[in-house]
Amino acid sequence: MLAIRLEKELEKQVAELAAARGSNKSAVVREAVIRYLEDQEDIALARRAKKGRGRAKSIGEVRKALGLDR
Repeated sequence: MLAIRLEKELEKQVAELAAARGSNKSAVVREAVIRYLEDQEDIALARRAKKGRGRAKSIGEVRKALGLDR
């Protein structure tokens, strides 16, 4: 379990979003933390890939390599 303190305005926004979704504040914050951690992991993976591979491929190059464009 984790307890956090939020500024009043931020807590108000979280409460409003939870009410609009028919959810609760804990669920909204939990989803936000999960998304943040996933984003950070994606950024780290992209940085590692860039270091190891040099130039990134365009979407056209990827589609061609996968045989999606004929």
